[in-house]
Amino acid sequence: MLTPLMIGLYVFVLSIFVGFEVITKVPPTLHTPLMSGANAISGITIVGALYCAQTADVNLANIFGFVAITFATINVVGGFLVTDRMLRMFRKR
Repeated sequence: MLTPLMIGLYVFVLSIFVGFEVITKVPPTLHTPLMSGANAISGITIVGALYCAQTADVNLANIFGFVAITFATINVVGGFLVTDRMLRMFRKR
C-alpha cells in the first residue's frame, strides 16, 4: 500500500523529469521573456511557503517553508533584475 510520503516522493521525482524536459525544449530567444511568468509562479510559491511557515512552533513544515521562501525570493529578485536588464537594452539612448 502506498503511503502519502511515497506518493509525494513519486510526484516529486516525476516533476523533476517533466521540468527538465520542458526547460530544455525552450529556445534561448524565448527564455528571458518567459521570466515574467516564472516570477509569477515564484510569487505563488512564496505565498504557499508563508502559509507553511506561519506557526510559532518549529517543525519540519516550518523549516521547509523558510527554505522555500528564501529560494523563491532569490528567484523573484533575480528574475526582475534580468527582465529589467533586458528592457534597458531596448531604451533609446
